Amino acid sequence: MNQQLSFGFPSMHQERGERRDFLPDLVRRVADLGCPTVIESGLGCAIGVTDDDYLAASVSVRVGDAAQAMAQDVVMVLRAPDDRLNSMRPGALLISMLHYPTRPARVRRLLELGIDAISIDSIVDDHGQRLVENMRAVGWNGLDAAFEALSRTCPWLTDPARGPLRVAVLGPGMVGKHAVEAATKYGSFERDATLTDMGLPGVEVTVVGRNATGHAASMCRLLRRTDILVDATQRSDTGRPLVPNSWLAYLPHHAVICDLVVDPYLSDGHPPTVRSIEGIPLGDLDQWVFQPDDPRWDETVPPDVPSEHRRTVVSCRAWPGIKPEECMRHYGSQLAPLLSTLVARRGVTGLRAGGGMHERALRRAELRHWLDTPTGQEVSRLPIRHSLRPAAAGTYAADQAARPGSAVGGLDLDECRRGV
Repeated sequence: MNQQLSFGFPSMHQERGERRDFLPDLVRRVADLGCPTVIESGLGCAIGVTDDDYLAASVSVRVGDAAQAMAQDVVMVLRAPDDRLNSMRPGALLISMLHYPTRPARVRRLLELGIDAISIDSIVDDHGQRLVENMRAVGWNGLDAAFEALSRTCPWLTDPARGPLRVAVLGPGMVGKHAVEAATKYGSFERDATLTDMGLPGVEVTVVGRNATGHAASMCRLLRRTDILVDATQRSDTGRPLVPNSWLAYLPHHAVICDLVVDPYLSDGHPPTVRSIEGIPLGDLDQWVFQPDDPRWDETVPPDVPSEHRRTVVSCRAWPGIKPEECMRHYGSQLAPLLSTLVARRGVTGLRAGGGMHERALRRAELRHWLDTPTGQEVSRLPIRHSLRPAAAGTYAADQAARPGSAVGGLDLDECRRGV
């Protein structure tokens, strides 16, 4: 790379509801490092930011088109621009949420094009804690949506004679901790104040670890008394669900499933990635609430994945994006010191294993360094599969049943009933 890195900020509007773009403050911080900076015209327009706002940030900023923004030494965009990677030149650096472990096809595409990459979601400190994250917004925005949906499915929500609402959170990690806090406040402080003033008995939260999800009888007992089921899990095995679709029959009909993980159905892994709660739809910023009879259910769930048992689902692949400006201020404050370090080291080739904390974190998140890790080596060997439905019908179910430790294999509702 050149000694004086140039930066490009293209817009990121994958769907109509996606309104997030990096804000003028972060662009100013980059330009103040001596980096010529190109923003795509219209960047930030969905949240009321104008081209003039960016130009006023620094004399080193200029406005261009999408191709010009993508042609710089460093391209920064929050969500991966998979359809525009050809616009980047070999040797350029992409900084984005790239999700290396679950996107093997994207990893290979970057390598084929000769593009360097730093995955924002892989920037972690020496203890494995993410340095650029908005987990609080994931937990609170998701639970706010879940309680809003519950207010429509549960007619006795405001009945003073009801007992406590029951929320089950799968996964005790960072997202799960925020989900627990949000659940105890009905998903928002405003709703909590309103319902508390009515003298209602509040919310009970149960946290379920991964080692408990494999016990069918106890899980079905839990589901029977659950009003909101929250998926906040981090799975080491994304090839099988933790909650088979057949178990969802035990959820009360008014119950809401709150999907905070939003793993996609991906066919390009081996085995393919499936949702941890089997058969639920995948939402986005255009639509994050799905009733059981929603036609988009069948559009987002592959035909071979069981989805017979349905409850209302809230799911969004970008929960923080529901409050876009707040989200991008948060990300900008976390990214600024990392970008300062990157510029000081003159790009990824200058990052040292023995450098400071930010330098080490950036180096760990760099694509070629990540490929040298055991996880990266495993992903690099995976064959690319192009369909969840191979030639033989029913292959998905057969694959699940054959996998060691699968919660799906041999399970039916009668087995659950015997333990409930």
